[in-house]
Amino acid sequence: MKILLIGKNGQVGWELRRTLAPLAEVMAVDYPEINFTDVPALRQFVAATNPAVVVNAAAYTAVDKAETETELCRQVNAVAPGVLAEEAKKLGALMVHYSTDYIFDGTKTSPYVETDAPNPLGAYGRTKLEGDRAVKASGANHLIFRLCWVYGARGQNFMLMMQRLAREREKLRVVGDQFGCPTWSRMIAETTTLALKQVLAGADASKYNGEYHLAASGQANWHEFASRIIELMPEAERKCRAVEKITTAEYPTPAKRPANSVLDCGKLQKTFGLRLPDWDASLRQVLDKP
Repeated sequence: MKILLIGKNGQVGWELRRTLAPLAEVMAVDYPEINFTDVPALRQFVAATNPAVVVNAAAYTAVDKAETETELCRQVNAVAPGVLAEEAKKLGALMVHYSTDYIFDGTKTSPYVETDAPNPLGAYGRTKLEGDRAVKASGANHLIFRLCWVYGARGQNFMLMMQRLAREREKLRVVGDQFGCPTWSRMIAETTTLALKQVLAGADASKYNGEYHLAASGQANWHEFASRIIELMPEAERKCRAVEKITTAEYPTPAKRPANSVLDCGKLQKTFGLRLPDWDASLRQVLDKP
């Protein structure tokens, strides 16, 4: 059996290379080996690879830049996933795809469940939602994992940015009125693999088709997350001594963000018996703190 992993250099893709390896032969690729803007070549690549599972961990994630690079964002987040899923359907392969909390507008006062109505606020969320719908419309057996506030020890993410800024500045100003579930990329990869193992072991993959929220337990706002990151840094490594809480209005950005990105992961736990640890426990593990 062969697994085609797309996006091997991303935060989640890099972790998936390790976690998927015990399940099957993993063919891991990224740009320029595979080009999401060339649909005929994309179809040909999947057909030639002939995988039993297609895992798409690639995405356009520059939320603010997406407001001006909308067509490129749409090609990567919406068109390409649909093409991958169509090719998976032709091969009888399972399609694994990742979605985002940004398909919601954040106006709900409790955690979002999979059946809540989407209403994305920006181009990034709109294109990701379009991609989700394209995967489902393909008719391929599929798992769509919706993620939230992804971070890890490599790549570009909030944790690494806060650490860098804490080394450079005495004071940071961080938004405190947007809430979510900071989720370690390694936990995403490990949970994906455990769920995939169950699907592959079953006789009917179609009974698992659908969307699943996959995020850390607990919740935090960006200010709380930043404060904890800096608190866990060695004293000698950081210049920062204060993290000021500000409002979204005080930190305007080209793209609007949802005020509430907290995801309810009850469906994941009920279906697969999987539950991610609290975000703070994972953060301590990433930073190797007791």
